[in-house]
Amino acid sequence: MFTVSMHWRLPVILLAAVTLAAAAHAQTTAPLARASDPANPQAAVPRAVHSSAFAGYRRQAEPAPIAWKEANDTVTRIGGWRTYAREAAEPSAPAASTPPRRTAP
Repeated sequence: MFTVSMHWRLPVILLAAVTLAAAAHAQTTAPLARASDPANPQAAVPRAVHSSAFAGYRRQAEPAPIAWKEANDTVTRIGGWRTYAREAAEPSAPAASTPPRRTAP
């Protein structure tokens, strides 16, 4: 659906396309100037080196098991279950994940 005013645009668009294609072709067919160019098949290429992502990995050690009597004595020495309850009641402890109840309007 060409109108009279669009007839002059088609040759301009075609000329621009041909000019761009010629410029792109000229860039790809130019001789390689540098010997270190990666597109040059005779260029010296550094040897590929593989380093594992696990090279610096340190396995986490399991804590040494202790006797149950020693564990119970430790809990008694620090204050027993009340100490754990006090820690849980501190404001820095994360809140419960239950959503708040909605009240009727």
